[in-house]
Amino acid sequence: MTNTAMRYGRIAGIDKPVSRLVMGSMVMQYPSQLPLTFELLDHFFEIGGNAIDTAYVYGTERSVGEWIRERGVRERVVLIAKGAATTEATPELVTKELNATLDRFGLDHADLFLMHRDNPSVPVSEFVDCLNSHREAGRIRAYGGSNWTPERLEAVHEYAAAHGVPGFAASSPNFSLARWNEPMWADCVSASDPASRTWYEKTQMPLLAWSSQGSGFFTGRFRPEDVEAAGDVARVWYNAGNWERLRRAQEVGARHGVTALQIALAYVLCQPLNIFALIGPRTTEETRTSAQALAVKLSPDELRYLDLEE
Repeated sequence: MTNTAMRYGRIAGIDKPVSRLVMGSMVMQYPSQLPLTFELLDHFFEIGGNAIDTAYVYGTERSVGEWIRERGVRERVVLIAKGAATTEATPELVTKELNATLDRFGLDHADLFLMHRDNPSVPVSEFVDCLNSHREAGRIRAYGGSNWTPERLEAVHEYAAAHGVPGFAASSPNFSLARWNEPMWADCVSASDPASRTWYEKTQMPLLAWSSQGSGFFTGRFRPEDVEAAGDVARVWYNAGNWERLRRAQEVGARHGVTALQIALAYVLCQPLNIFALIGPRTTEETRTSAQALAVKLSPDELRYLDLEE
């Protein structure tokens, strides 16, 4: 397969299209990985990618910000920032980490700010009011939540609608062909269960799916017997259902002329959802092969087959 055209979607409040593939930045540490950062982002930009995912806890804002400023592409990039990665999050912590993030970027705003965790003990009104104050001040264009449940997302919508202000523009839970045994990180939320998928399909809330390729589970380099060597991948993804999903992804991939990993990513992108897939390549070749999944069109029957529904 050759490289394929990037696909795009829209997120309310952001006045430019958002690439359906979103570049994760966890490997882009500053300053040690600055050359890799430029290599990865230059290539991603060349193939039409424009959305970059960062977080306060990743510590990669300086690398990403330097690339944006050096290349002069701020108005063409959709810059995603995340903060408050704790279930003890408060509006004060959101403000502190957003301001620090912008300082690290060396930029005056992020396009989308996501609360990295929720604190269910804090009324949604306090977070909505806080985030709208930053939106009105121009520090962000839109906001949302990562690892928020549909119930809390509904509460945000109801409060924002009642007060005539923008609510969450996007949500970023885990979503993948693989089903986890437990979260990779504490207090994370997956939308792969039927109830959550139904909610996202009904609302068409933009869904930014992290671990969209199951942390590399579908690469084929893991074996059921290699539990100790696989570490967190085994803890999170090793189960009988996922081994069968891998087998079926290899089977479907053979018919389409692609790998199981590309099928796993195509599975995410072919859902009847307003979905964007976060990828975490470590090389330009990994980016290139991930982008090829954009050309794979899976039928509803194939999606059900991969999902072990038939």
